[in-house]
Amino acid sequence: MYAVVKTGGKEYTVKQGDEFLVELLGEQEKVVFNEVLLISDGNNVRLGSPYIEGAVVEAELLGTVRGKKILVFKRKRRKDYRKRIGHKQSYSKVKITKIIG
Repeated sequence: MYAVVKTGGKEYTVKQGDEFLVELLGEQEKVVFNEVLLISDGNNVRLGSPYIEGAVVEAELLGTVRGKKILVFKRKRRKDYRKRIGHKQSYSKVKITKIIG
């Protein structure tokens, strides 16, 4: 059984027991995804328009991790202006515990 869940402006295909990174969530232990777009149990597929009524994906928050460092370099020619900035995005690591559809 798998589902397609929308969170943080992105869509994720998830199965029970999957661990993946999502945009930073709060500090709660349990996470509930209400915006379920699709549920499939192997034989039957349910599509939402846009979401499936009553469908919920429950997850457990494992912690917060930081992504890869990205360097941003700004420059203006002939003005002796150079600026280098680094950025590391924070993510929440989530483990899917239950898909209720």
